[in-house]
Amino acid sequence: MNPTIVERIKTAFERNGRAIELRPAVGQKTAIMKTRVIDGLHVETEEGRWKLASDSSEKSGGTGAAPDPGFVVRAALGNCLAMGYVMWAAHLGVPIEGVEVEIHADFDARGQHAVEGIPAGYSEIRYHVRIKSAAPENDVRRVVEMADKASMVGDVFRRAHTLVPQLTVVAPE
Repeated sequence: MNPTIVERIKTAFERNGRAIELRPAVGQKTAIMKTRVIDGLHVETEEGRWKLASDSSEKSGGTGAAPDPGFVVRAALGNCLAMGYVMWAAHLGVPIEGVEVEIHADFDARGQHAVEGIPAGYSEIRYHVRIKSAAPENDVRRVVEMADKASMVGDVFRRAHTLVPQLTVVAPE
C-alpha cells in the first residue's frame, strides 16, 4: 500500500480520535439522507454531495438499472470492514499490502412476501477476511479485532436498533 496514503490515513484517524476525546460532542452526529422513487422500483438516495441509485431485478419487477438494496447493505458491511482494517492497520503501524472481505448472507425470500414465521432479513451473515501482510499474524489479528469492534456498519448487524417510522400522507394536487 502506498506509504503516503497510509500516513494520510494514520494522521486523519489519530487527529479525529484526539478531537472526539477532547470534545465528545464533536463525535455525536445525526446523518440525514433522503430517498425518492424515480420510477417503479428505481430509487435514488442523496446525502450531502453523494447520490446512490438502487433498483430491483427484472424478475422482481424492477429494471435492474442499479443494485438492489440487499446488495447495497452487504456492500456497506464489506466496505466498512475493509476500510476499517486499513485505518486500524495504519493507526497500529501494521503494514498491509491488500485486503479482501467476502460476505455470505443467508436469507429466505419468503419473508419478503410476509410468509408467517419467516423473517424478511438475514438469518446469518458470515464474512471471510483475507489480509496480505508481512507482519506477524498476531498483529494482523489485533487489527481485525479492533476494526471489527469499531465498525459502524458491523454494529448495525450485531446490535438491535430502534427504528422509528413517521408517515405523512399528501393528497395529490
